[in-house]
Amino acid sequence: MRKIVLTFGFIAGAVMSGMFIVTLPLLEKIGDVNGALLGYTTMVIAFLMVFFGVRSYRDNVGGGRVSFKRAFSVGLLITLVASACYVATWEVVYFKFMPDFGDKYAAHAIEAVQKSGASAEQIAKTTKAMNEWKENYKNPFFNMAETLMEPFPVGLLFTLIAAGVMSRKRRDEAVS
Repeated sequence: MRKIVLTFGFIAGAVMSGMFIVTLPLLEKIGDVNGALLGYTTMVIAFLMVFFGVRSYRDNVGGGRVSFKRAFSVGLLITLVASACYVATWEVVYFKFMPDFGDKYAAHAIEAVQKSGASAEQIAKTTKAMNEWKENYKNPFFNMAETLMEPFPVGLLFTLIAAGVMSRKRRDEAVS
């Protein structure tokens, strides 16, 4: 199981991390919305490895059968490996190459609220919240936890679907 989890997890992690590194310099040109769309599309493509990993486990280790619990475990471990790769990539990029990201992100968020025509009270509230976020984001553990929440839910969804599909009894077996 370890070989399957690591193989498919690192493939998914490499896809997400590679695309992240390639598109990061282009973020200002493509914009936040398109950047998020591209990022989550890449995650969906990368997390197809969960399906292939669970199928590989079922076919090569389980003799063509796998329980929901075992399929879920394999998929979850693949998701965790891939997500850890993504988080590790961001940690290196953030702390070594973009230590001003928090300042830029907070300024962008405050500017968006100002442009929306929000009240002075709402702008002050947003400014306070973003300043608190900036300080928290400097903490590597907070930073890792927040970054993990980008890919992990996508991978968890793929894990649930893969476990459900792979653990289903085949129609021909049910008829017999």
